[in-house]
Amino acid sequence: MKMTRKAWLQGAAASLALVATGTWAQQPTELRVGLIPSEDAQAMMRASQQVMDQLAAKTGMKVKPFVANDYNGVIEAMRSGKIDVAYFGPFSYVLASQLAHAEAFAIPVAKKSGKSSYQSLIISKKDKGPASVAALQGKTFAFVDPSSASGHLFPKAGLKGEGVDTDKYFSRVIFSGSHDASIMAVANGKVDAAAVADPIFQTAVAKGHVKAEDFQIVWRSQPIPESPMAWRRSLDAATKQKVAAALAEIKGLPWGDRGELNGFAPTNDQAYDVVRQTAKALNLELGKMK
Repeated sequence: MKMTRKAWLQGAAASLALVATGTWAQQPTELRVGLIPSEDAQAMMRASQQVMDQLAAKTGMKVKPFVANDYNGVIEAMRSGKIDVAYFGPFSYVLASQLAHAEAFAIPVAKKSGKSSYQSLIISKKDKGPASVAALQGKTFAFVDPSSASGHLFPKAGLKGEGVDTDKYFSRVIFSGSHDASIMAVANGKVDAAAVADPIFQTAVAKGHVKAEDFQIVWRSQPIPESPMAWRRSLDAATKQKVAAALAEIKGLPWGDRGELNGFAPTNDQAYDVVRQTAKALNLELGKMK
């Protein structure tokens, strides 16, 4: 039986529809995951390895982790299509959503706290360092990274709310590159005070890197939405579904500085509007921050 032109066209259209819906489309076999450098690269890889292994087992994909030298390195990797999913800080996520078409979909829930938020701290050495915001004037200070929520954005906005211009208030300001580096800079007397994430400070204490009694809390921020997992918007729907389902089931394993996990809870882009509002209060132009 000879196929008519009409029948051939109908068959071709049906085939294209199957490809478009993913029925015949080849699914990716590798998932490239970017991680923010809250610790040094090797420590971050070790701290996340068990979760990466479980993610691979539950999705059936080869999971390839990637840690950049700084926050913007992870953003650039997603922008250029070199990674599929990334664990961003709240502010680096806001930048990535604008610059790299990232979309938040899940947040880690710590088993110990059960919280989906955390706080920024300004710490100093007890008995030796400044004990109040007023006493910070003229001192040396460490932020983490320009794109860090708890290590820069929120403390800077919080201090501004108390009348402090951080560009003029301190005698010297450095960006240490990681929360751990800032904690050790205070511990070793390299700076008088630093802004760090509360969970990372608590982890440094728990690991015996520093002693809690050697420090004092000078300032504490409002709650900050937890660091999100985000995928690039163009990732195929089937992979998105597999990844989200797998992360939700991962419990009882350590996750970086957040301790033992009780799974990843769903989130969305709107949850980070508070971060955008904080950036606006600082007159930051997100599109120019790279």
